[in-house]
Amino acid sequence: MIGFLSLFLAASCFSDKEYIPVDFSQTVSVPKPQQKTDSEKQIRVAIAAMISPKETFVYYQDILQYLGRKINFEIQLVQRKTYQEVNELLLNNKIDLAFICSGPYALEKEKYEFDAIVTPIVRGNPFYQSYLIVHKDSQFFELEDLRNHSFAFSDPNSNSGSLVPNYWLHTMKERPESFFRSTNFTYSHDNSILTVAKSLVDGAAVDGHKWEYFQQKDNTYTSQTRIIKKSEKFGSPPLVASKFLSEKLKKSIQTILLSMHEEREGKEILENLLIDRFTKTEPKWYQPIQKMHKSLINTKS
Repeated sequence: MIGFLSLFLAASCFSDKEYIPVDFSQTVSVPKPQQKTDSEKQIRVAIAAMISPKETFVYYQDILQYLGRKINFEIQLVQRKTYQEVNELLLNNKIDLAFICSGPYALEKEKYEFDAIVTPIVRGNPFYQSYLIVHKDSQFFELEDLRNHSFAFSDPNSNSGSLVPNYWLHTMKERPESFFRSTNFTYSHDNSILTVAKSLVDGAAVDGHKWEYFQQKDNTYTSQTRIIKKSEKFGSPPLVASKFLSEKLKKSIQTILLSMHEEREGKEILENLLIDRFTKTEPKWYQPIQKMHKSLINTKS
């Protein structure tokens, strides 16, 4: 995510013309890892591909600009196609902050050595759910009805878009390759919604926050879908910091985000994103993700 912060909804955020090919192979060489000092005056923020590139820019732009002004730093937005690529950028000191999926945070924070700074409070709590969606006119009303039909996952490392539906099948003693007729990865939740709305696939699992956001802001495609199952609640996707970012700067960023709902400009930005406020991240919120993953791993071993 450029994290949670920078850009969100353009006037026609969900129109077909927004979906354009993006070349993710273009990269910029970066110096070897070293501790970032406050004198460098640039913060590199990545956003995992929970929504497609153009949507990401619109969704997070205002909040990133707000943060940059508050800490007097230039904010550089970095986008990558997969969650794994964002994790690697954090580990190799190529970015300073990232809005990542709850799955990578819960399962890989030790491996990639990032620290959670804040988690968004949405609709009164710091949790979200995976939604299993189908076309509104379909005859599918539960997961079993999708047997021998097509299905879209988001990112392979996504909690709501991959781990959860795999776990649901696991509890049924099934696997995607034998349960569904075909599967594919869309690499963003809005693309998953689009594929179901246009009947390109029969079902998909998506981030409930993203579905609710588009349903309220521009329901062109969400209105063509129907939710047939919701997961248990998990900690919402957090903003994390690289281990190379100074503790002083981490604390400053955390303080700004925790209090932005208390001033007019910050409150307006958050309201536009349907975020109530930010709160400190509690690791216990992500334990259900760890339990699901452990259950799946134990079955495979």
